[in-house]
Amino acid sequence: QVQLVELGGGSVQPGGSLRLSCVASESSFSLYAMGWHRQAPGKQRELVAVITSSGSINYVDSVKGRFTISGDNAKNTVYLQMNSLKPEDTAVYYCNFRFRAVDATLYDFWGQGTQVTVSS
Repeated sequence: QVQLVELGGGSVQPGGSLRLSCVASESSFSLYAMGWHRQAPGKQRELVAVITSSGSINYVDSVKGRFTISGDNAKNTVYLQMNSLKPEDTAVYYCNFRFRAVDATLYDFWGQGTQVTVSS
């Protein structure tokens, strides 16, 4: 079982910045992708950003130009730098690691979630 530990989060005023990090314990499977999701009250969880083991990156449109995802495959660590934060970014943020077994089965593991609150 892979364990994920998230760090970062907190409260910030609009226009401020926060950095999230997430480290996963070792796995016998190959790392496939790392990502960040968020869930605001009363809303469904949405994918915010994802980075594959080969370095391909995608963002949800609402954070493009403001958020930056990066990862260190060797350290099983993923980061999310969040700049120009807006009140609508307020949510619980979850990191996600996806691993691939030798038979191509994909396995997802989740962090515990960290609260990000953007408010004046």
